[in-house]
Amino acid sequence: MGDMTVSNQALEFLEFVEQQPRQSVRQLMDKVLLKSRLMTGAEAGTIFIVRKKGQQRWLEPISLQNDVVRIGSNDFIVPITAKSIAGFVAGSGEIARIDDVYKIPPKRTYSFNPDNELSNYHTMSVLCFPLKNYQEQVIGVVQLINRRINGKDDPMPFEDEQIQLVTPIARVLATHIERADMLEHIRTKNSRLRQRNRELGEQRAQVIAMQAETEEAFLLSIQLLARASEIHDEGTGNHIVRVNEYSYFLAKEYRMNRAFCDEIRYSAQLHDVGKMSVDVAVLKKKGGLDDAERAEMDKHPIYGHQILETAPRLNMASEIALYHHEKWAGGGYPFGTEGADIPLSARIVAIADIYDALRSERPYKPAFNHKKTIEIMLKGDDRIDPASHFDPNLMSLLSKHHQGMNKIHRRLKD
Repeated sequence: MGDMTVSNQALEFLEFVEQQPRQSVRQLMDKVLLKSRLMTGAEAGTIFIVRKKGQQRWLEPISLQNDVVRIGSNDFIVPITAKSIAGFVAGSGEIARIDDVYKIPPKRTYSFNPDNELSNYHTMSVLCFPLKNYQEQVIGVVQLINRRINGKDDPMPFEDEQIQLVTPIARVLATHIERADMLEHIRTKNSRLRQRNRELGEQRAQVIAMQAETEEAFLLSIQLLARASEIHDEGTGNHIVRVNEYSYFLAKEYRMNRAFCDEIRYSAQLHDVGKMSVDVAVLKKKGGLDDAERAEMDKHPIYGHQILETAPRLNMASEIALYHHEKWAGGGYPFGTEGADIPLSARIVAIADIYDALRSERPYKPAFNHKKTIEIMLKGDDRIDPASHFDPNLMSLLSKHHQGMNKIHRRLKD
């Protein structure tokens, strides 16, 4: 085989490698090994990849082929030591050409272990060469076995021409292996990330479902608590639900943030929860209350605060319960707090509560329509003085958007 022929074959091999589409390392190596064997006449061969973990390095077979016998599992590794042929080549970076593995000179550090022979197969000639990257690092080893020539019964030794053929292609092949190995590593990593994301998505969905169930249970508990606080009130119907919605509506129109609006929507209904601690005889008494009874009734904001203050998610509900009977100009109860010292949530609920009370029938008064209710709240009557009772900014808001309150009442009317 002349130099021109060797050069042409090497060029043909390089073109073959370049034309391979991006694929897994194993797929690429299967094709490369087959092509290498066809060009050198080898009836069998193995391509090993160098693997490492910490300080340990070993060879992993990535492609095994044999035209004579069937190959079993490739689930084995070869230590990178001078004791085996492939291990020697990987460790030294040198080419090993052996005419007969059973006649390796004793002076060689490596040897052939007959126990590693495949059943019914006889290894004779071997050409083993390293695959080096551009940093001269050995990243793999190609081991070709038993060169066959037409008309010859026995395997023939590999010659210089085969070495000349594989030398120029080894580096390019190493580069392609590194690239394919890196791409496969990236694909594997991406696949694991996608799987992990799917698992996290499923876990997140489960958490969201659990949170939704927990939130539903929380809101139901609050509603039951609010209903329990009205057990002795007559004709309150959907009062607590409407107060929630009025308060939410006013908070939104006042341009409060979503968190505030959402919280007042479930907190407002607990404004009178303190009545649960008021003497039942006082709650159920027909007619006016004497001074002692009035003093007991006026404690319900404090009782409500005491019931709710220990629950972190009911901080707003607690302040509403405590301050919703305070008045803008002072004179309310239980403390006579005035102006901006009254929490905004309580100022909003005070308006919502009075609006619904005026719209509702009570033993001592008929239900007023929306027009009459807004007239009383904006202009006052013998019981309500809007200038001293309510936050003027909120009243200005009410005067512009009161129809929204009417819509809520119609939707939730008893």
